[in-house]
Amino acid sequence: METKANYVLIGAFTLIISIALLFFGLWAAKYSSDRTWQQYRVVFDEAVTGLSVGSPVQYNGIAVGSITELSLAPEDPRKVIARLRLNSTTPVKTDTRAKLAITSLTGPAIIQLSGGTPQAAALTAASNEPIPTIATAPSALQNITDVANRVVERMDQLLSDENVGKITTTLAHLETISGGLADRDEGTRALLLEARDAARNLNVTLGTANGAIQHLDQNVLRQLPASLEKLDTSLSKLDSAAGNADAILGENRAAINSFANDGLAQLGPTLTELRGLIRDLRRVSDRLENNPARYLLGRDAPKEFEPK
Repeated sequence: METKANYVLIGAFTLIISIALLFFGLWAAKYSSDRTWQQYRVVFDEAVTGLSVGSPVQYNGIAVGSITELSLAPEDPRKVIARLRLNSTTPVKTDTRAKLAITSLTGPAIIQLSGGTPQAAALTAASNEPIPTIATAPSALQNITDVANRVVERMDQLLSDENVGKITTTLAHLETISGGLADRDEGTRALLLEARDAARNLNVTLGTANGAIQHLDQNVLRQLPASLEKLDTSLSKLDSAAGNADAILGENRAAINSFANDGLAQLGPTLTELRGLIRDLRRVSDRLENNPARYLLGRDAPKEFEPK
């Protein structure tokens, strides 16, 4: 009986040790997993069509993790929250951005991470968040969708009932104008013929003017050397005359200085006497004009006989 009790104790001890080792192994595996992977989340403001749990996460085209959970935001169902499990060595920075992408035209959707400058700090969780949140950037799919929506809205405005009516009216006016032009076909043909003749005459006139200009240019170029030679000769003569004048001034400098000093001093009294002489001559002229006989003969002119 005692031997049987020892076996039970040994079996119980072995079972307890096995369970403890199992829990230790699970704890060690979880601890290793926590050290190998880092949890993040991304909040999208757009639909994540094609994205599912297990979809890969890439950083600049390199696989760094996967999506572990997708859910709608409780406070705003228009937003989608994606929980990511990334390699702990992934350099997620405060300026890292996440966006939706596709690997090919028919491939599945993924989350693409980009950015992250060396100067930026590592991304950490905020005080009110359990895990860090990676900011998002508009995806190419979203941009295409937005542009398509705007194009559709513009087309809808362009093709409104009012604009369609205006276009119809304009086409009717164009049809009326084209019909009127068809009725005036002969007049239009005559107008075109006159325009063609006018263009021909203008072409002939331009050709004549061009020939005259060329002829004028040739004459100018032909006469230019002779004109330059004459101009050169005239300049030489002017230069020689200037030299002679300078020589004459140099030779007669003393006489010119004497005239400037003495002759100009005597010029004033001479002009005064000349002015008095002119005044006396004017008086004599006036007397001769009024009574020449009395002035020349010293008596009055004889009176003419007047018969009674």
